[in-house]
Amino acid sequence: MASTACIPPVPAPHDTVGLRDRARGALLGLAVGDALGAPAENMKPSEIRARWGRITGYVADRPAGTDDTEYAIFSGLLLARHGAGLTQAHVEAAWHEWIADREEGPFRGAGFSERGTLENLRRGLAAPISAQHRHAWSDGLAMRAAPHGVFAAGRPAEAARLAAIDGSVSHEGEGIYGGQAVAAGVAAAMAGASTVAVAASALAVVPDDSWTARCLRRALTAAHRGERAVRSAVVIGGYPWTDLAPEAVALAFGAYAAADGDFTDSVLTAVNMGRDADTTAAVAGALAGATRGVHAIPADWAAAIAPARGSCLPTMAGHHVLEVADLLTRAAREAPPDARDVGDPGAGLPAPDSVALPPRHPDRARHQAPAAPPGDTAPTPPAKVGP
Repeated sequence: MASTACIPPVPAPHDTVGLRDRARGALLGLAVGDALGAPAENMKPSEIRARWGRITGYVADRPAGTDDTEYAIFSGLLLARHGAGLTQAHVEAAWHEWIADREEGPFRGAGFSERGTLENLRRGLAAPISAQHRHAWSDGLAMRAAPHGVFAAGRPAEAARLAAIDGSVSHEGEGIYGGQAVAAGVAAAMAGASTVAVAASALAVVPDDSWTARCLRRALTAAHRGERAVRSAVVIGGYPWTDLAPEAVALAFGAYAAADGDFTDSVLTAVNMGRDADTTAAVAGALAGATRGVHAIPADWAAAIAPARGSCLPTMAGHHVLEVADLLTRAAREAPPDARDVGDPGAGLPAPDSVALPPRHPDRARHQAPAAPPGDTAPTPPAKVGP
């Protein structure tokens, strides 16, 4: 495994972007990228050009996040509750309580890896056996891994550890590595690392000889030549599925590197490369949002992001990514140093019922979409859920 990149635990004194701004940038950036990329999912660049020219903004009448955003909210709420003490048992229990044991939304639990996981859990298989299905290498963990980097700001290895725990219920092998790379990259960006250091942090937490690492290196090497070169270096021509974690994660990092961390360019580069465009743009948006902060996100793009509709996960309806970002920032701040370093199970973290979790009945009233670029005012806290 590659050596661990040295990333400062907090932003440098001259850094004008604070942790809360970066946290909000990461998760709002994820949701914006998801909504921008959703219409182009599974398309080729030539098909995108034929339909829209070059995508430069929302092309959907009602832009909204997909399963990428709703699963990121799911993982963020779970992490805000348990913090560094997160265990495989916590994750498995949450999959049952919030997803598997409930009625499904219209999108029936999301992608292939999620379907396989839900089927296994409903058959009574426990983690990690629940992750043994045909799509354990998908980008389903990568799409929900940014919250781990937000919580473990400046600690890529800890972010990767938490992502692996989260992913143990649903993914194996390359699927885990992809999630770890995203979590570590966001953790580095949260500390004000350069784009080069962010990429190095991602590579440092995955095996050198893994498919994920090879794809990442190819994408980063090609990044200076632009999106067409990145796509050519990474995409497996002729393969029908676009949710391969090594490919999707490499395309996202390649887009981010080609844009040198600029938010707008990172996300639009990912969108216009097609393939699993909602996920690649969501990951690129999380990286760039953590790098540049929430105010780097164009105001009209930010204003379109409303609370989750629950289209995929009904229990996530009404939760906003900004709410989750603030919960994670608070949980990280309140964790004692020993818990931050070694994962002391829950010591000093908010009590479980102090973190707003999905309601037992998915009829929660939705927040209004922000009318202006998100500022420093915290979102209205949702009602707490009783035991």
